[in-house]
Amino acid sequence: QLQKDLEEVKELLTNTTRKRVRDVLMAEKHKLELEIKNQPPPKPKDVAEEEKSSLGGYTVKINNYGWDQSDKFVKIYISLNGVQKLPAENVQVNFTERSFDLLVKNLNGKNYTMTFNNLLKPISVEGSSRKIKTDMVLVMCKKKREEKWDCLTQVEKESKEKEKAAYDTADPSEGLMNILKKMYAEGDDEMKRTINKAWVESREKQYKGDIPMDI
Repeated sequence: QLQKDLEEVKELLTNTTRKRVRDVLMAEKHKLELEIKNQPPPKPKDVAEEEKSSLGGYTVKINNYGWDQSDKFVKIYISLNGVQKLPAENVQVNFTERSFDLLVKNLNGKNYTMTFNNLLKPISVEGSSRKIKTDMVLVMCKKKREEKWDCLTQVEKESKEKEKAAYDTADPSEGLMNILKKMYAEGDDEMKRTINKAWVESREKQYKGDIPMDI
């Protein structure tokens, strides 16, 4: 999905000569390349299949959480009903210096996962841990430096910095569309012609099968 978005941004870049359009598209291109770079590498198929078969049931991705921080720790709270009844080994957290992933196995017949990549600042792998509480898992990320975090991940920080541009970058495809719509609405006639021309040409190439697109 991210790769497709990046290809479209590159295609639009080749069809525009307006500096303002190019600057915004270049910023979006850089953000997409950063997200693709920070994606975890795919696991070998046999390892992935072995893990899947050992888990059983089906896996649910956790999207809801709360967090706060102290001088030494960033704390992520994940609500899971009945998690305290599981054996401790069923609740696993793997840490790296800039990421962690949580796996809760066989909770009411389901597995639950949550992954945070590209944390805002480095953490201490050895000093980080998880605690199982009533209906909750607490992930404790030990800060390498005792400083305040404005958010959890680098992507969140970039999104906040771009809010002034009046679009939400949580979804790269939607973010790109919002950029173009805003620029078209506020642009002069020349800019509108430029955007229309780039859009039509990229669509024509899509229909010919030259590039993959889904927006």
